[in-house]
Amino acid sequence: MNLKRVKAIAKKEFIQIIRDYRSLGLALVIPVVLLILFGFALSLDVDNVPLIIWDQDKTQVSSDFLLNFQNSRYFKIVGYFDNYGQLENYIDRKLALMAMVIPKDFSKFIQSHQTAPVQLLVDGSDSNTATIAMGYASSVVRKYNAGSKNLPPIDLRPRVWFNENLKSKNYIIPGLIAVIMMIIAAQLSSITVAREWERGTMEQLISTPVRREELMLGKLIPYFVIGFFDLLVAIGMGQFVFVVPLRGNVVLLLILSSIFLIGALGQGIYFSIVAKNQRLATQLAILTTFLPTFLLSGFIYPIYNMPKIIQAVTYVLPPRYFIVILKGIYLKGEGLGILWLPTLFLLVFAFMVISFAYRRFEKKVA
Repeated sequence: MNLKRVKAIAKKEFIQIIRDYRSLGLALVIPVVLLILFGFALSLDVDNVPLIIWDQDKTQVSSDFLLNFQNSRYFKIVGYFDNYGQLENYIDRKLALMAMVIPKDFSKFIQSHQTAPVQLLVDGSDSNTATIAMGYASSVVRKYNAGSKNLPPIDLRPRVWFNENLKSKNYIIPGLIAVIMMIIAAQLSSITVAREWERGTMEQLISTPVRREELMLGKLIPYFVIGFFDLLVAIGMGQFVFVVPLRGNVVLLLILSSIFLIGALGQGIYFSIVAKNQRLATQLAILTTFLPTFLLSGFIYPIYNMPKIIQAVTYVLPPRYFIVILKGIYLKGEGLGILWLPTLFLLVFAFMVISFAYRRFEKKVA
């Protein structure tokens, strides 16, 4: 080994890194971003579980019982209602994870020293969070029973909706579809324009009569076909390999997934146009797709358990809305009547990124 040659190569490599200021910036920023994401967003604790109440009894006895949930750091009562339709609507829209129904004769059961039943409705689309939350509820009830020595115990009767057996694969597989589509689409399309610049073929394309919208569309279609094929494979494996229930409309699932796919491809093309460098475009695609989709979309970790500033960031992430759509169609059989808002966001996002990419792409040599 010649140490002089090693020193020369190392010196040349340092010069190249310093000259490529954009990659150098990413190399410095990415560790900071990772520390922030993993340090604040990655949390297995389940606190402030959104809980809604239907108190049919409406007595001092039932109010005293509910105080145990109001004073618990594990629960946050977000509403009081008076019928099952309102409870179902809140749970369907992910505004509450659990609903508690106190029967009309609750106080009479307590005062006559009989076991008092209480119904607990749980959204099981996220089985891990649902299991932990039910454990918290049981703990609160046990504490209430222990403090009421002269009164009969409360009989808590949980009932899980949408994922009755609390199988984790039933919520992991729909979430994985969003992760796979976002990463594959953005990664594939992020190199399409940059590759032309690096190979020197973009000058040839610029000299042709092809207009920029035709060029962008021609590059978008092949990657859309690949992404749609990946979607079909994922849905097929979810059905026949993992046996995940698909309770909603398959056609609606394909249409809404196509909207998300177009937005993800547009994002990748935008990075490719801006970067004009395959490596930088790929780094940008990874930074803006994999980590946010995996950590900040609600795929694994509940958004309401994140710090407020991180929750605010999640509102601009398309995977957050797409995962709501996937879980809604897969586990709840929901339609556009409930899913119209996340669908509207995906449409707006797809239109915006395609528009930004179109405006940034110019048929001329810089």
